[in-house]
Amino acid sequence: QVQLVESGGGLVQTGGSLRLSCAASGGIFSTSTLAWFRQGPGKEREFVGGISWSGTHAYYADSVKGRFTISRDNAKNTVYLQMDSLKPEDTALYYCALDRSSTISYYRITTSAGYDYWGQGTQVTVSS
Repeated sequence: QVQLVESGGGLVQTGGSLRLSCAASGGIFSTSTLAWFRQGPGKEREFVGGISWSGTHAYYADSVKGRFTISRDNAKNTVYLQMDSLKPEDTALYYCALDRSSTISYYRITTSAGYDYWGQGTQVTVSS
């Protein structure tokens, strides 16, 4: 059974930065696709960023492109989301998700339906 535990959320002012981490248990991390999704107040869950098992393919939502960076450390079973130039509209509960496949498909990586495991989420609040 895979468990995902997010950390790094918090309260930050507009223009600030945060780095989210997601640590995974289980032995399938290094061959799995990882992603971050978020759900803001009154909104549906949306894709933020995803990364292939090798780290060579990374995709981002248009709303965060150029501000957020996803990365992974397979030796530490951890995926990160570096968030810079934060805006109030980035306020949301951020979830880490793991897809057991080694897909590099843009559609598969950016769609929540393909993910097998989810964390509990970490809250990010950006004040104006």
